[in-house]
Amino acid sequence: MTNQTITASGWTGFLGMGLAPRELEATLHAANDLTQKEIARLMGISPKTVEKRIEDARFKLGAKTMRGLVLEAFKRQIISPAVMALVALMTTHAVLGDDLMLRVRRSGNGGERRVETRAATRRVDCALAVA
Repeated sequence: MTNQTITASGWTGFLGMGLAPRELEATLHAANDLTQKEIARLMGISPKTVEKRIEDARFKLGAKTMRGLVLEAFKRQIISPAVMALVALMTTHAVLGDDLMLRVRRSGNGGERRVETRAATRRVDCALAVA
C-alpha cells in the first residue's frame, strides 16, 4: 500500500489519515501561516470555501483554532515539513550554529580580550566512536 501525499507551501500532507484532499491542502497552507484570503487565492477558490474546509478539518481533528489544527495535524503526523525545507534548515543550522557554551573568554596582555572556540566532547562519546 502506498501513501499518497500532497505538497504545498513547503509542507507535505499524507492522504488517508482523516482529512479530505482539499481540507489537507488548506491545512498545509495554514501551516505556512497564510491567511484564508491568501489560501483561497492559491487554491483558486473563494475565502468562504477555505473557511469551510478549515472548519471541517478542525472539527475532524478536534481543534478550536487554525493554529490548533496545524499543531494537531503535525502531532498526528498528517503533515510534516517538506524534506527540502528540512535539509535547508539543518544545513543553515550547521553553518550558523555556534554553541556559546564552547566559547572561552580570556583577557590577554594589555587588557586585550580574545574569544576562543573549543571543540568539547565527552569521554563517553569518544569511547563510543572508537569502539
